[in-house]
Amino acid sequence: MITRKSEREITLMHEAGKLLASCHKEIAKRIKPGITTMEIEQFVERFLGKHGATPEQKGYNGYQYATCASINDEICHGFPRKEPLNNGDIVTIDMVVNLNGGLADSAWTYAVGEIDAPTKKLLDVTKTSLYKGIEQAQEGNRIGDIGHAIQTYVEAEGYSVVRDFTGHGIGKTIHEDPHIPHFGEPNKGQRLKEGMVVTIEPMVNTGFWASQMDDNNWTARTIDGSLSAQYEHTVVITKNGPRILTDQDDI
Repeated sequence: MITRKSEREITLMHEAGKLLASCHKEIAKRIKPGITTMEIEQFVERFLGKHGATPEQKGYNGYQYATCASINDEICHGFPRKEPLNNGDIVTIDMVVNLNGGLADSAWTYAVGEIDAPTKKLLDVTKTSLYKGIEQAQEGNRIGDIGHAIQTYVEAEGYSVVRDFTGHGIGKTIHEDPHIPHFGEPNKGQRLKEGMVVTIEPMVNTGFWASQMDDNNWTARTIDGSLSAQYEHTVVITKNGPRILTDQDDI
């Protein structure tokens, strides 16, 4: 069932979103060759605890960590680990913050040290596709409008959009209806209404879009070893257009 959030609920989610955005900005300062994603995991736990928040995904369906840390060909749900990141890697840090009952979800892909031009283009295209999707998150539009905007842009740039994982509604729990695919046809799907809060989180591959699951039954990676990037915001549908609750420029 799709729920539309009250102003009070949106305010709580926005506060969580601002804290999450602050955490990502701190992570950006720390990402460098030699750091481990387990060190980032531990930093996030400390940062959230210091600010009276909790990592909502820890314990969700048995997931053990505060963050997902997906490196290079890992699409999503990578486990934090003790192996150091190397110059030229990319790593996506994804987390859900609970602050006073308000939830917010955001992922960001980081360059580790110096990355080459093709990899930088992947990150640029993926981030741009996120905002092209958000532009379509207008009251009265349909879910397909979001996915179509993302897919047509990404494919025109020579990349593919992952189809096995989607955005979603968010509110009292991490995953609510509706699903938000990052591909699709315009003017198809559920109509967007004021008060809906969703995540838009395109995952973009340099190779084929399909994924395969690791033995841990969590981590998805590209089937051809190609790189994958992801950017995600939590967005509320308003009469005045989409409002990003996890905006890193909003703090």
